[in-house]
This record gives sequence, structure tokens and C-alpha cells, in this order.
Amino acid sequence: MPRINLLPWRDQQRKERKLAFYVALGAAAVAALLVAASGYLLLNSMISSQERRNERLRTEIKAVDRQIEEINDLETQKQRFISRMQVIDKLQRSRSEEVHLFDEVTKTIPDGTYLTSFKQTARKLRFEGVAQSSTRVSTLMRNISASQWMKDPELEVVESKTGTTVGDSFVLDATQVSTTDDDEAATAAPKRRVRSGGS
Repeated sequence: MPRINLLPWRDQQRKERKLAFYVALGAAAVAALLVAASGYLLLNSMISSQERRNERLRTEIKAVDRQIEEINDLETQKQRFISRMQVIDKLQRSRSEEVHLFDEVTKTIPDGTYLTSFKQTARKLRFEGVAQSSTRVSTLMRNISASQWMKDPELEVVESKTGTTVGDSFVLDATQVSTTDDDEAATAAPKRRVRSGGS
């Protein structure tokens, strides 16, 4: 004899499907929350790690900047010491130049000529004196041009004075030759400055 189920099985089946749907929906929501929380924590961890790296880089950059400043200070001190050494060396070498110059002046003065004044301003020389004739002045200028320690003679004035002075008075300019100027030009080096990478 066949059995007939008179219970409302369709309603029961609908309730079970609805319950399963809600359970699946809840599980999906929980999974989504877990994924979102994991992503948030991972992102925060990455941000914190990057901020720590940035802070470490900033600290290292400051330390390098301090070292660069110290290097620049040392370079400045080095240039000052080099300048002082060059001045001292120039003075040492120019001491003998004055002796040579005065010795050369006595050799270049021709007979029949004497100086009443001799002045030196830096490398400029000024001769004032009296010569028996203008020919003696020309000889003096030729001697200066041929000299190892003087050059560029320029005659400013020659005039004959009546009175006690016998001969022509003259004023003559020249330039002292210096070996230290050439040495300075050869040893001059450009200054180098380290630039900061942070600026």
C-alpha cells in the first residue's frame, strides 16, 4: 500500500534553502571582513615600514650633509694654508730679486749719468736723474731693455735746465721683471667645492 506524505514539505524545503542562503551570505560577509581587515593590516604594515625607511634615509642624508660641510670647511682651510704658503714662498724668492734689481740698476746707468731719485711702486720703477746729453738717456733705455730684471722703459720727460745743473734732467719709467709672477700663474689651481646631495 503506497504511503502519502501529507506534511507541508515544500514549505520545509523553502525554509531550509532560505536558511542555507543566509548562512552562505553570513559566511561571505565574514570572509569579506577578514579579507578587508587583512588588507588594511598589510597596508598599514607596508606604510609603517616605508616610513621607517624614509626616516632612516633622512637621518643618513643629514649625516652626509654634515660630512660634506666638514669637507668644505677642510677645503677652505686647505686653500687658506696654500695661499699663506704661496705668500711665504713668494717673499722668500722675491728677497733675492731686490738685490738683483739694485745691482742691475747700477750696471745699467751709463757714464755721464747719475740718478737724483729712484722709486719703486709694486713692479713700477721710476728713475729721475741728470745726463750729460740725451744720448746718455737713450743708452740708459737700451740698457734697461736688455736687462734681465727690468723691461719696458718709457721716457716721460727730458729737459735742459739752466743753472747749477749741468746736462739734461730726465724722468724715466720701467717695469721690474719678476720670476714669482710666472710661478704663481703656473701653480694656481681652481678651487673645488663639494655639493650637498640633499639640497
